[in-house]
Amino acid sequence: MSLKVKELMEIMEDYAPLKYKEDFDNVGLMVGDPEDEVKSILVALDCTLDVIEEAKEKECNFILTHHPLLFIKPKNITTRTLQGKKIIELIKNDINLYSSHTNLDSTIDGLNDLIVKLLGYDQWTIMEDKNPHGVGENKIGLGRIVDLNTPLTLEELCNKVKGTLGISTLKYSGKEDRIIKKLALINGSGNDFLYKAKDMGADCIITGDTTYHYASDLAEEDVCIIDIGHFESEWPTMKIVGNWLQNKINFNGYTNKVNISEKSVSPYKYI
Repeated sequence: MSLKVKELMEIMEDYAPLKYKEDFDNVGLMVGDPEDEVKSILVALDCTLDVIEEAKEKECNFILTHHPLLFIKPKNITTRTLQGKKIIELIKNDINLYSSHTNLDSTIDGLNDLIVKLLGYDQWTIMEDKNPHGVGENKIGLGRIVDLNTPLTLEELCNKVKGTLGISTLKYSGKEDRIIKKLALINGSGNDFLYKAKDMGADCIITGDTTYHYASDLAEEDVCIIDIGHFESEWPTMKIVGNWLQNKINFNGYTNKVNISEKSVSPYKYI
């Protein structure tokens, strides 16, 4: 049975509806033809030139990313810009590119839910509920607050995060013996949610892309931060999405292979 791009789009949009995206975001089919027949699929965090080359090598004509290539709309498409090079390379090689970003963060069993579950928690509160008065959609939104049944010290929590997510190094602020009873988690860049998390009573915030002054001020207010990095907060859960997609495609009667990118890596290195 042949799987078309539009059918793969329907699968993703049933999981992470486009209406759940943030207003500033751009999601959906970035480059491609909805009528194309899908061969193999590549799941990555970003559409880098290395990921495009990997798609070519693995004969994947559909790339699913979390971060949208067309987040900033181009004024032109030429090989003089990195974005233009990528778009041209995708089109020349008949590769479709689809992105599921803040809608995938917010949805039920999306990236926010998945990172909470990875850390072993099964109950949470939404920080920014997209439908607070709706029926059946009361678990949609960005950010998660978790009340810990068993409080941990900050040091214990840092070690738990490192072990669970396979992270060798992370940044944190706060006293190592600080007892954490309420935890906030925001995958990706969490600066915009730091004070909302504090106002909701969080003792510690796990996220990525925090900056000095936020960390400094919150430390004075006795709120700890564990900055695990933007990539590290999303790639483990994006791989779970890739495995889910493989199972969903098989359940629907298709045999297309979903490949988890080996070229999806953090741009940061540590010594």
